[in-house]
Amino acid sequence: MLDPKKILNDFLGSNIPGVGTSVRDTAGKATQMAKDNPLAAGALAAILLGTGTGREVAGGALKLGGLAAVAGLAYKAYQNYQSGKAPAETAQAPANGELLPPPSDSGFDPQTAPQGEHEFALVLVRAMIAAARSDGMVDDAERARILEKLSLSGMNSDTQEFLNAELSAPVDVDALVAAAVTDEQKVELYTASRLAIDPKTRGERGYLDLLAGRLKLPDSLIDHIEATVSQAKTGTPA
Repeated sequence: MLDPKKILNDFLGSNIPGVGTSVRDTAGKATQMAKDNPLAAGALAAILLGTGTGREVAGGALKLGGLAAVAGLAYKAYQNYQSGKAPAETAQAPANGELLPPPSDSGFDPQTAPQGEHEFALVLVRAMIAAARSDGMVDDAERARILEKLSLSGMNSDTQEFLNAELSAPVDVDALVAAAVTDEQKVELYTASRLAIDPKTRGERGYLDLLAGRLKLPDSLIDHIEATVSQAKTGTPA
């Protein structure tokens, strides 16, 4: 059975299969673990879709599950945006270093998703795959390599079939945008996409700019998302 929430956890590298621990417990060793034993590292997007360090999320964000982490980062960025302060002022980590989930009465709470928590988790997974493909590097040869790794990774057949289909299908930005039915989900969709990559190429940066435009997110809100995600990944705001 396909489990989008588990895929999101793997995308953010929060679980290390077979080790019984989390990247939060061994955050400083995550990159080396991925190099030494990619299939055991559990950072699905990083290992299977390339740009490894682009998807490492540091510190407190990893204490939450993947869906809650995306929601928590999106909520934090949105609250910072509403404060009216500059992104660099508001993206500092909390004193305890932990990312908090959004309040239960907030539209960012995964359980408030109008289409259902499971369905919106699937939307976020698709968004992260689309972002990872935005540099155009996933050609037939790369897809074959990914599928070979999938067959060795212990994922169930439903997950393998889903990822194969997503890698084979054209990226449909309009469908992704339409799937975000609330303003909060639009922020989460962009946040998940930005988490998937560190935009170092024109294709990646252009894709994020296109997505922000289609989602009709203000430039200042995008700046806060950028700063918040950067802080979560590296410990320092952009």
